[in-house]
Amino acid sequence: LKSEWVPEDGYRSEHEARVDVQRYVMRYNNVRLHSYNDYRSPVAMEKLAA
Repeated sequence: LKSEWVPEDGYRSEHEARVDVQRYVMRYNNVRLHSYNDYRSPVAMEKLAA
């Protein structure tokens, strides 16, 4: 998270940080592909397993 997403100069407020981290988590789970999941997102793998 820190090396991929957080601005080099940090956040101006806790609220800004929370909103940005929530965006990162949504992207990580829904969009970003993972090699260990056969290049599928975690959400896509959960749907396949269901």
